[in-house]
Amino acid sequence: MTNEMKALVKAEPREGLWLQTAPVPEIGPDDVLIKINKTGICGTDIHIWNWDEWAQKTVPVPLITGHEFAGEIVELGRDVKDIQLGQRCSGEGHLIGKHSRQSRAGKFHLDPETRGIGVNEQGAFAQYLRLPAFNVVPLPDEISDDIGAILDPLGNAVHTALSFDLVGEDVLVTGAGPIGIMAAAVARHAGARNVVITDVNAERLALAAKVADVHPVNVAKEDLNDIKAKLKMKQGFDVGLEMSGNQTALDQMIEAMVMGGRIAMLGIPPGKSPVDWSRIVFKAITIKGVYGREIFETWYKMIAMLQNGLDVSGVLTHRFKVDDFEQGFAAMKSGQSGKVVLDWR
Repeated sequence: MTNEMKALVKAEPREGLWLQTAPVPEIGPDDVLIKINKTGICGTDIHIWNWDEWAQKTVPVPLITGHEFAGEIVELGRDVKDIQLGQRCSGEGHLIGKHSRQSRAGKFHLDPETRGIGVNEQGAFAQYLRLPAFNVVPLPDEISDDIGAILDPLGNAVHTALSFDLVGEDVLVTGAGPIGIMAAAVARHAGARNVVITDVNAERLALAAKVADVHPVNVAKEDLNDIKAKLKMKQGFDVGLEMSGNQTALDQMIEAMVMGGRIAMLGIPPGKSPVDWSRIVFKAITIKGVYGREIFETWYKMIAMLQNGLDVSGVLTHRFKVDDFEQGFAAMKSGQSGKVVLDWR
């Protein structure tokens, strides 16, 4: 193996990424080296490409970006046990500390020392990735590299969807981006009665209907109250999954919920947003903020669901060789795509 590799690098503090040559990472005693086969492009990667205010405050330059990946183990640190060379894998991209109360209690996803690969640390948009063995998630044979490369965002969807009991419930999903679509599919798989997904993007709503057994609603043209009547719902939605980061969508969701409804929020509103807290209080609504995945409970659950019939493959709409990465980012930025996968082989 040569000691150089291709990598997508945020090489300069301005818009864009650059395909460059970088050294293959050296691993420590508790690390593994992963040969990357496929990577997914995330909304976070678009923020980094655009070099928006968040990226400027967060991302060191230069940095190899990317955090959604599937590959295989090609080197083991001397203290690594129970992982085999050649093992196909994905991995948890949140690197946790060991000192906080949350981490010491096993609530790893709540650790305030968390750092992200491809955001704070060298990432997966490369031919090789160094990762702590603790973060490795082996891939069963029936899960392809394409699906393995999007387990990170699928984990966001699963963590959000499974925040509340869904069996027999009516579920409203706001935001038909890839994660919202996958959350809707998870809700149906987990036993929800009706799943309604809203957006103003007709192409993404059409994709949602293709991927999952859901009712897509274009709220620019349709009234949610008409949909509730059509589905013979007596009050409103029991569970809301807010995936859009859009204040209007959240306002609509709050109005559409039953008394005592429960909302899980993954979408991030831009800056400070006005909220009519009296509506939330008087409707006795529970709101839960969701960040990342439960490490590693979410991984176990989503792999089990994929092995037991959950099919989100339709959310993959574009595939490119890494040399054509600019086309991949253009597809993601267009708003007309689902998930976009880059092939590093």
